Amino acid sequence: MAIPRVIPVLLLQNGGLVKTTKFKEAVYVGDPINAVKIFNEKNVDELCFLDIDASKKNTEPNYTLIKEIASECFMPLSYAGAVKNVDQIKKLIQSGVEKIIINTQLRKNPDFVKEACNQFGSSTIVGAIDVKKNFWGKHFIYDHPSEKLTNLEVLEFVKKAEELGIGELLVNNVDLDGTMQGYDFELIKKITTSVNIPVVACGGCGSIQDIDKVVNDAKAQAAAAGSFFVFHGKHKAVLITYPDYSSLEKIFNSKNEDI
Repeated sequence: MAIPRVIPVLLLQNGGLVKTTKFKEAVYVGDPINAVKIFNEKNVDELCFLDIDASKKNTEPNYTLIKEIASECFMPLSYAGAVKNVDQIKKLIQSGVEKIIINTQLRKNPDFVKEACNQFGSSTIVGAIDVKKNFWGKHFIYDHPSEKLTNLEVLEFVKKAEELGIGELLVNNVDLDGTMQGYDFELIKKITTSVNIPVVACGGCGSIQDIDKVVNDAKAQAAAAGSFFVFHGKHKAVLITYPDYSSLEKIFNSKNEDI
């Protein structure tokens, strides 16, 4: 059985790494280059960098920093942060990024997303959505820059996003971000059964068992997390870590044998 991808998601702010809780209360956790070097040693599947400054302020990506990160990164690298035109994608790829994650423009400019998929290939373009429940407990798409919930219902939106040609979908749950209380397994399962592209689950991971459950039960093709890879213990001491391959292999293969 192939081991599903397990992806650390690292947030960039003012050139440093931070971690949020429910998209708020950003806490500094270290230098991005040092983090990349540690993850290199741990044979990480893939690294995902989200520039929350660029997303919030709608500024250009920090190409200098991205190029420096990519030069140290021995695994596939994905990037998100105010990507809104083809020229930016070209510069990011030239800087060493392999996958471009598009969030806001997935809603605001679907024609650009379709153009990007046609020009760079579906395998290069990842569609991302931030999800949050409304007062009545129904999931809608959340707009990070404005910090407001949209009127876009999640399952309807992901189907339309798939039609644009994106290669995979990154689903991040705002309500669970940084809580380490487990993924939104029910929602992820609904999404994976609604689309035919790989779904990467994010938001709430607190254990290897959560990864096991979101992949094997909710049918996500990959599991992403932030706090799980940078915090340790009940006091959340900063400690960059990653489960060793044998631990992941044991869990997924034992689950596979039970089927």
